[in-house]
Amino acid sequence: MAKLLLGVGLVALFGCGNNVVGGDDGTNDGGSGHGSGSNHCTGLSCQVEDCSMSETGNTTLTGRVFAPNGTLPLYDVNVYVPNSDPGAFSDTLACTTCATSLPGDPIVSAVSDEHGNFTLVGVPSGANIPLVVTIGKWRKQVIIPNVPGCSTSAVDKADTTLPKSRTDISGHTKSVDLPNIAISTGGADSLECLIRKLGVDDSEIKTDGQDGRVHLWADKGSPGVGVAKFENGFGGGTGNFADSAKLWGTGNDPGKLANYDIVILSCEGNQYAQTKPQAALDHMKAYADAGGRVFLSHWHNIWVEGDTHGDNGNGQKPAQWTKVAKFSNSDNGLPDGSVDKIDEVDNPKGVSFGIWALDPQVNISATQDAVPIQPGTGKTTCSAVDPTLGEDWVTLADGTTPQMFQFTTPNEQVDQTQRCGKVVFSDMHVSGDGNQGGAYPNTAGGNGKACSTGDLSPQEKALAFMFFDISSCVGSIQ
Repeated sequence: MAKLLLGVGLVALFGCGNNVVGGDDGTNDGGSGHGSGSNHCTGLSCQVEDCSMSETGNTTLTGRVFAPNGTLPLYDVNVYVPNSDPGAFSDTLACTTCATSLPGDPIVSAVSDEHGNFTLVGVPSGANIPLVVTIGKWRKQVIIPNVPGCSTSAVDKADTTLPKSRTDISGHTKSVDLPNIAISTGGADSLECLIRKLGVDDSEIKTDGQDGRVHLWADKGSPGVGVAKFENGFGGGTGNFADSAKLWGTGNDPGKLANYDIVILSCEGNQYAQTKPQAALDHMKAYADAGGRVFLSHWHNIWVEGDTHGDNGNGQKPAQWTKVAKFSNSDNGLPDGSVDKIDEVDNPKGVSFGIWALDPQVNISATQDAVPIQPGTGKTTCSAVDPTLGEDWVTLADGTTPQMFQFTTPNEQVDQTQRCGKVVFSDMHVSGDGNQGGAYPNTAGGNGKACSTGDLSPQEKALAFMFFDISSCVGSIQ
């Protein structure tokens, strides 16, 4: 019997004559070198058994995908069996559209549903079958020791939970990948806390110049600067955070944006335009246009609408993005007990978002589409989104006033298949109050809040849905 070396295991090759290769529903998924009824199979595709005469059905794998914390199920994650090595991700910024094929010539693939569940039908059988779980640059590659033919097998939860760190390799895991993420802290919101609750290990949380997948920055020229240093003894980064001005750049210096797959900016309590000059707005737009992902909290609306708040700016504005949304800049807070609404009408993923939110393990609310808001965190800065340029994801209960919206970039590109990046704006302080003073993660006490590893609030769960979606490929607005 011939043998083929694939990844870390030897896999047996069987004759191809009567093999059938299926997609999620038993149909051919279009991978090269294999296909339904093909007599020219290659590699693992030759191990897909013809189960047409079997009483137990096709060779099938089932499972459920989770965030790194192991408790939050994830929607729309790709799960597949590759026929070749998927290869390494590039560390350079790239345009990733949904038209781009998954690497590794998938034999069979699926995406997780609103409960995180997936089913792969027509899987190769035998020893050491590779499986890839990926969304954006979050990826886990595992080797399943044995897949019995013409039967259904469940994949272990440990094998379908996204990695906490680059050393999160145990059990059947072959390799893991995490995106590079930059977070600028803020005095009015603390999105740097979210990453710990999602399960990212402290060993990956550092600052510029230190070896970690998550870098914390502080806008040190802003009166609304957030927490700006690490606690002594923290299990990740050390010392002071790098200055956010060096992240988004000034003048002809494009800063460090291109080093990251995702950039997250926590609200500073005002626009503080003096630290975000025209050149910085231009750099941020160029970053997103090239494939970057940007999440903006509250007064970071300056990156979308420009300087309008009269705090030491000079009226600087980004190109094009000012057309996406209108802002009242009223900053009116929502009454305690307010409930936002997931938009299932204008958002192409809204129905799935709503179903996901009701999953018992997500449990944002027992009411369809409802997102309860923590007291003092909801704002009404944004008044409307142009539906031809962006998508409402969460609105006030009235169904019209945006609380979270998303748009793809370059937004002026009429052919949406040529858009590469995503921008998300939130008009609520997703993680509640900010951290001014103290040191990250503030477990020793001090001003602001401590960044725990505990349960996510309902609005943090809503952001988690968008956080992993922003990591995914860019497709057309439907």
